[in-house]
Amino acid sequence: MCGFAGFWQPVAARPLSAAALGDRAARMNQQLAHRGPDDDDVFVEAPAGLALGFRRLAIRDLSPAGRQPMTSASGQSVIAFNGEIYNAAELRAGLDASHRFQPRGGSDTEILLEAIEAWGLETALKKSVGMFALAVWDRRTRTLSLARDRFGEKPLYYGIHNGVLLFGSELRALRQHPAMRTDMHREALSQFARFGCVPGPDTIYRGTEKLVPGTFLTFRERDIPFSRIPRPQPYWDLPGLAQAGGREPFRGTLDEAAAQLERLLRRTIREQMVADVPLGAFLSGGIDSSLIVALMQAESLRPVRTFTIGFESATYDEAPYAEAVARHLRTDHTELYVTARETLDVVPRLPEIYDEPFADASQIPTCLVAALARRHVTVSLSGDGGDEIFGGYARYAALDRLWGAARWCPRVFRQAAAAVLRTGGVLERSRRGSPGRKLLHAARIVGQPTFDHAYRALLSVWADPSEVVAQGSVACRAFQAPEGGTLSRLRRMMLMDAATYLPDDILAKVDRATMAVGLESRAPLLDHRIAEFASKLPAAMLQQRGQGKVVLRQALERFVPRALFDRPKQGFGVPLGEWLRGPLRDWAEALLSRRRLADEGFWNPVAVQAAWGAHLLEECDASARLWPILMFQAWQERQQSAASRRQVA
Repeated sequence: MCGFAGFWQPVAARPLSAAALGDRAARMNQQLAHRGPDDDDVFVEAPAGLALGFRRLAIRDLSPAGRQPMTSASGQSVIAFNGEIYNAAELRAGLDASHRFQPRGGSDTEILLEAIEAWGLETALKKSVGMFALAVWDRRTRTLSLARDRFGEKPLYYGIHNGVLLFGSELRALRQHPAMRTDMHREALSQFARFGCVPGPDTIYRGTEKLVPGTFLTFRERDIPFSRIPRPQPYWDLPGLAQAGGREPFRGTLDEAAAQLERLLRRTIREQMVADVPLGAFLSGGIDSSLIVALMQAESLRPVRTFTIGFESATYDEAPYAEAVARHLRTDHTELYVTARETLDVVPRLPEIYDEPFADASQIPTCLVAALARRHVTVSLSGDGGDEIFGGYARYAALDRLWGAARWCPRVFRQAAAAVLRTGGVLERSRRGSPGRKLLHAARIVGQPTFDHAYRALLSVWADPSEVVAQGSVACRAFQAPEGGTLSRLRRMMLMDAATYLPDDILAKVDRATMAVGLESRAPLLDHRIAEFASKLPAAMLQQRGQGKVVLRQALERFVPRALFDRPKQGFGVPLGEWLRGPLRDWAEALLSRRRLADEGFWNPVAVQAAWGAHLLEECDASARLWPILMFQAWQERQQSAASRRQVA
């Protein structure tokens, strides 16, 4: 796992020298030092005005032969590759058979590069199993291509600014280029207020985008100076996968499905345990991480290193569950209990770790467990993706029942009832989890025009972001499930989560937290071959009587007694509401100052102060609504400070 950044700019009447191009790329590259502490280098194609920088976290082939940017044996292609190709041996066998491949080293990057040159980019991507983001320059065709893995485990940003193409693993690298514009994207800010992250393809900056997972795009020299971004081309079709699974359903029993899943996961885990550095796993004691660890231990000749953190508050403490599973599986388990002070100390670092505003409060414990694991290993496997791929969220069953009951009532009556319940704000001020709050939330949901709108309303922190975002908007460019077709409500929710919540929240959270400490995280449940299998399973093997991940539970029971994992799902959370009234109050007061909000012009001071006041008076728990605003304010403060330092430099 690494990072890269680069640019391609018009060659002016007085073109920049190779040294000047390299210096600009090096400045961008330096911003990614945390992603690749082991090595760095820059490639420059001065006649084209192109430069590409790379930071390396050495995982496979630790020798100089694995350095990047890497040039192909023919000299035609140059690649910067962040991630892992787990089926590199399979790709190499194909190259041996068709092109008499002669490797110079043992890295998966070299194999992928030669595969791209031999078969073409799209074919090579389709044949690859892995997590990745890449940039590849073709000297013969004078094209630069960008690509991202199927689920978006690895980030990739790009944009055209003043005729210059900028791209890289994190926004902080792009900001180092003088052409970069940092105009705030108000619509993206509105979506951030709703969801706590910026859904792709948007970013917080207008004119800069995230490459959609499972796609690639190609820029051509003849199009310089760049004025528009070509349409990303899919090499993997997530909506099509969901629909195809229904046409070719799995027809076996639950036991047979669990056995098939185990076979697939064993292969995936064998591939993902390949590394030339120490390797372990995150273990929460939940279904997903426990299954991954159980199969890792089954495939290992020695105890697997496992890691968990514990909290003083029993409400948020999963450590006893993790310890029980670790003891049963006989892993080499490391458990660290963190104090409230140690947890709070993470908060000031969040705007540095997350280079785009991000407000999922589980980012705090994620940063802590990543730091713990990095003291012992360089690679850690996780259970990420289990909920989205195997239907694990309780909200799926809850909304399915609610919408199923409400759809018999005409939409006009549903909307009228919702409007009445919102009037006056009494329910709005009800405590979180109270009957009043639940009634208000249900009214907002059933008043939506379609089921997809209802699901987005269920996920929204601010139901109407225009209430709180100055010049805000309710528009959303995020993925929409295809209209028509045969997808059930359950499958539609899973599809929307896999396309947006998974890459833009879950995976972004984990990538930034692990990369901040130089740790590579791998997610076996996101192997696309497993997703293809899961797409064929009947609903009863995903959700049954309100319980999710039925087939995962069945597979796990082969290794771990059900008594150790069969319990209500416990989120990876922190007592945020209490902190904002206590040790974080002064920090929050400064960021939410009415004058400051008015001067900066991003948030509606009246709405923010109303939520803050109600929270302090314990009229309600508004922490979920306040956290996105606080994270944006802290992020914006850091960006202003960084911009001042760049001007001085």
